[in-house]
Amino acid sequence: MKNNTLPEAWLRGPIPGIPPLLQPAAHALKQANEDVERYTTDFPEALLWDRPAGRASVGFHLQHLTGVLDRMPTYAKDQPLSEEQFTYLRAEGKAGVKTTVQQLVQNFDDKVKEASEYFETLADGELTQFRTVGRKELPSTVIGLLFHAAEHSQRHVGQLLVTASVVKQEQG
Repeated sequence: MKNNTLPEAWLRGPIPGIPPLLQPAAHALKQANEDVERYTTDFPEALLWDRPAGRASVGFHLQHLTGVLDRMPTYAKDQPLSEEQFTYLRAEGKAGVKTTVQQLVQNFDDKVKEASEYFETLADGELTQFRTVGRKELPSTVIGLLFHAAEHSQRHVGQLLVTASVVKQEQG
C-alpha cells in the first residue's frame, strides 16, 4: 500500500469472501501486510540483520511473521508441522540466510494471501473445533489459532517498526 490516506484496514468495510467471524483477523493481517510494506520501503539491506541492544533484527521479524502465518493455519487444519516447517523455524533470525528485504516482504505477502484464501473456506461451525498446538499439544480452537496468527503478526510488525527506526537512526 503506497497510499497512506486510506483508513486502517478494519475501517474499510468487510473483506469479500471472508466469514464475518474472521473479519477482524483478516483485517489485522491485511493491516500487518500493508504496514510491513510501508516500514520496509527503502530499508537498507545492510541493516537487515542488525540487532540493536541485542534485540531481534528486522530480518528475524520478517521471517517470523511468515513462519507464524504458515504454522498456525497448519495447526488449524489439524495437521502436524512438516520437516520443512521445522527447518524454517530453526532458521528464523539467522543472518547467514541469503535473502533480501524485498524477498522477505514478498514471502509474508504470499502467506497473507494464503491465509485469506484459507479463511474463505471456513464455515462458522468449524471455527470452534478443538485443535492442539505444538509438540506439547496445547489446547486451542481453529478460531483461536487464526486470531493468534493475526495478533502475533501485529505484535511483530510493531517490533519491526521500532527496530527499523532504531537501526536506521544509528546508521544516519
